[in-house]
Amino acid sequence: MVKENDKIQTFVNVKDQIGFCGLWCGSCIVGNGTLHKLTEEYKKLISAYGLRQWAPDDFNFDEFVKGLDSIQKLPLCSGCLKGGGRNPCEIRTCASNKGLRDCTSCKEFGRCANAEILEHMRPGARDAGMSVKTQNIDRGEFIKTETAELKAKWPCSILFMHD
Repeated sequence: MVKENDKIQTFVNVKDQIGFCGLWCGSCIVGNGTLHKLTEEYKKLISAYGLRQWAPDDFNFDEFVKGLDSIQKLPLCSGCLKGGGRNPCEIRTCASNKGLRDCTSCKEFGRCANAEILEHMRPGARDAGMSVKTQNIDRGEFIKTETAELKAKWPCSILFMHD
């Protein structure tokens, strides 16, 4: 189980990270603590409202709660720059070997051996609500803009309770 102090610190740990693939770790629910916090709050709500008694006969409430408990046991991702993320990651290896901070600064961006992986991963990440750096722009400015957009989109988000 992840401790409460770890949950609070978690967004702080990933908010300034942009992975080698361009994904902003601060927008990832696995890394920023949102997934843990939401499942924890959801479990409290369904218990407080007595939803077990409301569930249809074909709904296995115990298995549902077991699933929420399993999500709570998932480790928080520290971001690929700090050893988290997908392992092994061809993109991290490639960018590291070339001395790049991320793929968007590569001369071969979009035309390399990892283009297929990037083309599959980046739109999926965007569809899931993650922010993806798509061009060679200032990292700090990108993070500042994306954080402001997250705050506007989710003003009551747990991520911003401890700014």
